[in-house]
Amino acid sequence: MSTHLDNFNFDDLPDVDVDASVADTVRVPRFDGDVSELSNQACWALQNLLTRRYLTKQDSPERWAWLLEHRKVLASRLCELDLRLRIHDDLEVAYAEPALLDSPNQHSRRVLRREPMGTYASIVALHLAKIMRTSHDEHVLISKADIHDLFGNVRHRVDRDEAMLRNRIDEAITRLVKTQILLRTRDDDDTYAISPVILAIMTGQMVDELSKEFEQLLTRGADPDAAETAADGEDTLIDDGEGRDDDG
Repeated sequence: MSTHLDNFNFDDLPDVDVDASVADTVRVPRFDGDVSELSNQACWALQNLLTRRYLTKQDSPERWAWLLEHRKVLASRLCELDLRLRIHDDLEVAYAEPALLDSPNQHSRRVLRREPMGTYASIVALHLAKIMRTSHDEHVLISKADIHDLFGNVRHRVDRDEAMLRNRIDEAITRLVKTQILLRTRDDDDTYAISPVILAIMTGQMVDELSKEFEQLLTRGADPDAAETAADGEDTLIDDGEGRDDDG
């Protein structure tokens, strides 16, 4: 029985560089003395988790793919540093956060630090989360004027000075921009895009609990600074930037 390959000259086939094909799967040391057991892609994903506030598929599809491929080993490596890997597959957002230790050891050291948002930034974040949860658009914009309008009915004894109130709101905006919850737009310095990260940080339950807390404070006409402790008692924490790149 003959086939159409009987007269085929296999010597005419091009040479295949076997070493080149194997190189794609064999780990290449990144520097002299590199003894890492992880692939380069896993190492790069880990480095970004430790130096960036958030990883998103939108910002870097390639890094996001590495993160998902190596998520189990990355979570293990982060646990060695008392860090927890948070991956929100639906939002395509991931970040590393300090784990809550039951019994911290005297020898342990905090690798990443977090700080409370603060009262005004928390109020703004609450509204941003509500806006994102009710919006059907992935790219939601909000202006600085809109954010100031959120505080139109807020009147406390320490905020009777309109200039002081505006300054507090501007400080809250600056903090949320620094933590990349609000993203600057190219066309307008006073208009921001709301990052989907806000939905990863502030769960629906957290929004409900904090909303009730602030409604009670506003109803009582309390001093928001005096209420700082109550607000900070919730898990409204953000990375303070220590050990992180400024570009997020």
